[in-house]
Amino acid sequence: MSWGGPGFVIAIIALSMGAWVITTWIRAKHGYPLEDEWGGKTVHPRHNNADSQKLIADNRALSERLENAEDRLAVLERIVTDQGYLTSREIEALRDKTETK
Repeated sequence: MSWGGPGFVIAIIALSMGAWVITTWIRAKHGYPLEDEWGGKTVHPRHNNADSQKLIADNRALSERLENAEDRLAVLERIVTDQGYLTSREIEALRDKTETK
């Protein structure tokens, strides 16, 4: 066999591709994340178990709490940055409403 011939190059390429296919098959069989051609990871569908469902629910609950906190913070910022005369006008307007009833 000639070490510099096309048969040797094709044999090296075939062995490399075969090793890649076997490695990918073993990783997929055992649930390891697979890499795409850009180096990103893909998650195997078997990872969608009870723990990940609990994490998804926790994440949703924390997102809702964060939205509520942001709403409260916006109200507090409005109160703090509101000039005093606007607040007193609103208080007087409320008093006028209660007196007219």
